[in-house]
Amino acid sequence: MSRAKIKGSGPFRLVAGVGCSLGCPPDELRALIAATLPAGELVALATVDRRAQEPCMLAAAEHFGVPLKTYAAEALAQVDVPTPSAIVARHVGTPSVAEAAALLSGTRLLVPKTRSEHATCAVAECPE
Repeated sequence: MSRAKIKGSGPFRLVAGVGCSLGCPPDELRALIAATLPAGELVALATVDRRAQEPCMLAAAEHFGVPLKTYAAEALAQVDVPTPSAIVARHVGTPSVAEAAALLSGTRLLVPKTRSEHATCAVAECPE
């Protein structure tokens, strides 16, 4: 699989942290990721481990031709994020999935959490 070049070939290697509700439509997640990415090369998606087999996550990773990295909720909960959610904390065990997963995989947040009806996406710069 080839890595996705999104919106030109900007200076950044990117990781998209993504979260979703169970049953999120694959097209919705793919569209949110595409709309959220700044210029650069997408090199990975990252999420909470309990969503590793969610069809929309697998479809998005395949569509963009990148690996899906996963993290335990306990690891995500240790990451300081700009927009934590008490609702997500109650349901998932961490106040952030998208931003925390992006930051655990990357070095600095480039795009904070963006929402659609059933998904979230945040983007971090990924180290070389």
